[in-house]
Amino acid sequence: MDISSAGLRVLRQIAESGSFTAAAAHLGYTQSAVSRQAAALERNANAALFERHADGVRLTPAGLVLLRHARTILDSVADAERELAGAGSRTEVVRLGTFPSAGWAVLPDVLDRLSAHPRITVTTSEGSTPALIRALRAGSTDLALLTSRPPHRPSDGESPRLRLETVEDTELAVAAASDGKFAGRTAVHVDELVDAAWIATPSSSAQPLLGVWPGLPGRARVAHHAADWLTKLRLVARGFGVTTVPSRSSAALPPGVILLRVEGAPPEIRRVLLARLPGRPTPAVEAVTRAVMAASTGG
Repeated sequence: MDISSAGLRVLRQIAESGSFTAAAAHLGYTQSAVSRQAAALERNANAALFERHADGVRLTPAGLVLLRHARTILDSVADAERELAGAGSRTEVVRLGTFPSAGWAVLPDVLDRLSAHPRITVTTSEGSTPALIRALRAGSTDLALLTSRPPHRPSDGESPRLRLETVEDTELAVAAASDGKFAGRTAVHVDELVDAAWIATPSSSAQPLLGVWPGLPGRARVAHHAADWLTKLRLVARGFGVTTVPSRSSAALPPGVILLRVEGAPPEIRRVLLARLPGRPTPAVEAVTRAVMAASTGG
């Protein structure tokens, strides 16, 4: 079997992105180039590696076997590149993925705690929970902070199951302008939010993101769509709408924004999980895991 490292990178990116189009955009290729690479991989492997579905592309059992070996090969190539460039000052790299709100609520504390480990280099990337799970499966991320809704079933149906540790359970709240309709209050009844203008992140059933209150009765009126958290919260501060945030984010809110507890509906709880592939973690991955757990408890 004659497969290049470039072909293995294409395989890994298709597995991570979930489509040929998204993989091509990430790699800077045309879609036709990625399709040709995928066809060449299948010819060389003498097996079908990809299943095409209406909602994207998934790897076949044979594709998952090749992906498992691709992770090892590509990681070894990356290690060799770092050693050759490092001239003896080798560090262990841990690739940490986070969901968007973790980037400003948890990540700075994690990195501060890891400053005591000069031989560990942490690189980070941000994405939705489904995207981060694909990145873990593809081997382009070592650890990922995910979110889970009740009843907190396993994060995906693939095998082997991811190793999951509960970091914390956090309650959602509504962010509103401190000088607006809800000024001076700490709570709001869910019925008062029915006619509110909402600031929400564009989302889909495959990649749900925060914005509209999950238990809101009726159809929400979304006034503004924004993917960036700073944009959403600045719009809130100026009174252009309200949005849903994790309650633990209170310390990171900009001036002019207050948090409101929602009454009249069951609490909306989100579980934060730290995930990785099964197997014995490296000492660097263990150190990052400890830093994440300590940052969540403030210990």
